Amino acid sequence: MKLLKILLEQEKILIPRRIKEREKHLARAAQQKIQEYIKNGSKGNLDLKGTPITSLPDNLKSVGGNLNLQGTPIESLPDNLEYIGGSLSLEASKITTLPDNFKVGRNLYLENTPIKSLPNNLKVGGNLALSGTPIKSLPDNLEIGASLAIGNTSIESLPKNLRVRKYFWIKNTPLAMNYTDLEIEELAYIGDSILREGA
Repeated sequence: MKLLKILLEQEKILIPRRIKEREKHLARAAQQKIQEYIKNGSKGNLDLKGTPITSLPDNLKSVGGNLNLQGTPIESLPDNLEYIGGSLSLEASKITTLPDNFKVGRNLYLENTPIKSLPNNLKVGGNLALSGTPIKSLPDNLEIGASLAIGNTSIESLPKNLRVRKYFWIKNTPLAMNYTDLEIEELAYIGDSILREGA
């Protein structure tokens, strides 16, 4: 019985060590993958989903295809990273900031992240999804090539120069209660329709 207790105590110490070692190994592997990607001209997709990566290197200046950082503990992107050719997936990550004058060729997914603000002059070629974030306002000169989803946020107002080419989803937001559809269209160019509470 005493021997069993000793073995269990040792196991309690060893398991966290194994987890930490595994995370270090995965983080090193992810960094090697990024450097190989850069070496090959930053073409195609870069998938780092679920890795324990906490930062991207400064020499990653663009991603030709999609960049998947979903579920990672990463909190910010390097200022040198100017452009994502495809989609940027950051859902359920720890992201808090994006670089200034940032461009995403396709979709930007930020659902269920702690991000509180977006940079000025952000350009998203496809959809921008902000549902479930603590964001309270949108930046100036925000351009969205397709749809904007701000459901389940605390956004109360819109910048006057906002452009949304297709749909605007505003369920469960103060904005949905504070404005009529006509007033929202006066504040921003809305393409096809506004989807509000109960739609």
